[in-house]
Amino acid sequence: MGQRATRFPRSGGALAFTHPRLDGASPLFCPDCGTWNRGTARNCARCNATLPQVRTAAEAPDALITALRQATGNRYRIVRRLGSGGMADVYAAEHESLGRPLAVKVMHAHLARDEEMRTRFRREAEAASRLVHPLICTPIDFGDVGEVVYLVMPLLNGGCLADDLIKHRTVPAEKLAVIASQVSCALDYAHRHGVVHRDVKPDNVLFDDDGNAFITDFGIATARFHARLTAGGRAMGTPHYMAPEQAMGKTIDGRADLYAVGVMLYECLVGFPPFDGADGYSIGYKHVHEKPVPVQDVDARVPPQLARIVMKCLEKNAADRYQRGHELSDALLEFLHDVQQHTPESVRTVQPPPSPAAPAPARP
Repeated sequence: MGQRATRFPRSGGALAFTHPRLDGASPLFCPDCGTWNRGTARNCARCNATLPQVRTAAEAPDALITALRQATGNRYRIVRRLGSGGMADVYAAEHESLGRPLAVKVMHAHLARDEEMRTRFRREAEAASRLVHPLICTPIDFGDVGEVVYLVMPLLNGGCLADDLIKHRTVPAEKLAVIASQVSCALDYAHRHGVVHRDVKPDNVLFDDDGNAFITDFGIATARFHARLTAGGRAMGTPHYMAPEQAMGKTIDGRADLYAVGVMLYECLVGFPPFDGADGYSIGYKHVHEKPVPVQDVDARVPPQLARIVMKCLEKNAADRYQRGHELSDALLEFLHDVQQHTPESVRTVQPPPSPAAPAPARP
């Protein structure tokens, strides 16, 4: 997919911009202004600050691994580096005594020196540790020692939804409905327990070996009664997936997460998100002021029933969206049921997920 010229609403200048994931590298976070930038950028698109560069997967930071081993009291054996994101490196590890496969997320050192970033990372552990659900990746350990800040989680070997987008650009409608239904169920549970995720996106949807979708990375989640979360006056989250009220820094609730699920659905169906822009502020402006192009106008092959679900998620007014995660999940399950009813069994490729009352899938 090539670059698309986008109008920056404040200056009116035409700026070429690519959705950060589409250049094949993890988006980079600017600690100066809070903007997420494409992974190959050297300077922030908004404030022009020099961006901290993330190590490539081929590098083996022996000093960091040694420091991590010391910080964890040698409880975990680091097996290999899995990759890197905007805030942290992720390693495959094993518990030394139990041999259990784990994932260890280690905050980038330059961010660990920022107290605000450490607080965000700690918040992920605190928020997610309260959520015990079969489709939420719950942390099992956390530490903050010197410049080593780490989080330990079960290891999921099925990759993430962002990987699917990089490889295939889109996700088949039925498979996507199963994924989004599971994510919506997990979010419904979080919302009922007073936690709003605030950063739902394909990078934070992980899969186990059986293809079950798990929601992870509650790094900027917060309790509902403290849901007005900003940093230095800016809204927190990933701009492409922010609900209008989140982009404006207003108090939010679980319906903002369901808006983000709608953005994911849109992106996975047509290959790009509904809004793009030169930086986080221009994207947020569009979330607030512009209507998304109907998903069927972008790709007429999108099933009409699924298209209606997507566009309801993307309503500007939160009162016009699905009000609870289980409502969105039910709508997706109804779509899957209708598709299955009209599809010969011999050509079915996806089975609907189990109902929330079914036994929980086995954890890694």
